[in-house]
Amino acid sequence: MVLSPTSTQVLARLRAYTPPPTQYYNCPLTRRAAVLIVLFPDRHGDLKVVLTMRSASLRNYAGQAALPGGKADSLTETPWDTARREAYEEIGLPMDDEKLKGFKVEHLCELPANLAKTELGVRPCVAYLSPSSSSSDSRTTSSGATDSEVEDRLIPRLDPKEVAAVFTAPFHAFLRKDWSGLGPAPVQKNGKPEKWYRGSWTDWHESRWRMHNFYIPKPPPSSQEMQRNAANSQAPTTSSEHGSGLPEGDDPRPEPSELDDLTTFRVFGMTARILVDAARVAYGEEPEFEHNSHFGDEEMIGRLLKMGRLSEVRKKGEVLTKDVLRQASKM
Repeated sequence: MVLSPTSTQVLARLRAYTPPPTQYYNCPLTRRAAVLIVLFPDRHGDLKVVLTMRSASLRNYAGQAALPGGKADSLTETPWDTARREAYEEIGLPMDDEKLKGFKVEHLCELPANLAKTELGVRPCVAYLSPSSSSSDSRTTSSGATDSEVEDRLIPRLDPKEVAAVFTAPFHAFLRKDWSGLGPAPVQKNGKPEKWYRGSWTDWHESRWRMHNFYIPKPPPSSQEMQRNAANSQAPTTSSEHGSGLPEGDDPRPEPSELDDLTTFRVFGMTARILVDAARVAYGEEPEFEHNSHFGDEEMIGRLLKMGRLSEVRKKGEVLTKDVLRQASKM
């Protein structure tokens, strides 16, 4: 699989990137989290990024688009270790390259920590997933998988308790106002065109804050998923003594999902901001839309720590409000 010249330059920039000093290690264990920005090449050598839709049953950010990630398990666990572990638990990305079956994961860099509304310091870690070696045919990986199969094999399973869906998006598109992907553009439920990007300014961190919204076209089911569903739909049923014809025990057919009616996956909030900032570093250019010029929230995290926030134990009723951020901004 041959990278495009642009993608080659992107990987070089990310490998060379050195983030500023971080407040992450000043946060107590309960306030540390990390996410994994998994980049991989498509059949044209352009980079795509992996995203998830969180399960509707989760306590925080239920049903929202996110990057694989979660809280740290110990003070000795690095952000990279946390991000890799969570990616394994959520989307089945093996932590051991030997189990990647023809692929390898490279740790490219880490980005400045972001402040989540749940008062976590979130450290983005950027990874590159690539074939471990190339063959003479650029359309075939060392394990024999063609480019069209890479995406299916990239995401071998999900944890339904945490992840409702896994999907991908063109990485460079997070700097664009209009859809630039190779597939169909996003559409609304009524079939009318949907904008790829919508943004607005709001008040947050005691400043004007740009909220990004991206609408990623919902991908069609993978060939593997379609085959599984087809097999399930043909599963034999056992008639009861009353002749109902309904299956007994566990029904192998998939349950209806809250995602079934969606035509796009909306990426917004901290996840969108992290992707915009990562793309700014990677491509060495600014977005076509308005945005906050600084990266991450290291300064605000430091101020909150000084005023006694982000403590080990969350106090009852403790919420990150505009008043709290106003106080922190005066530190």
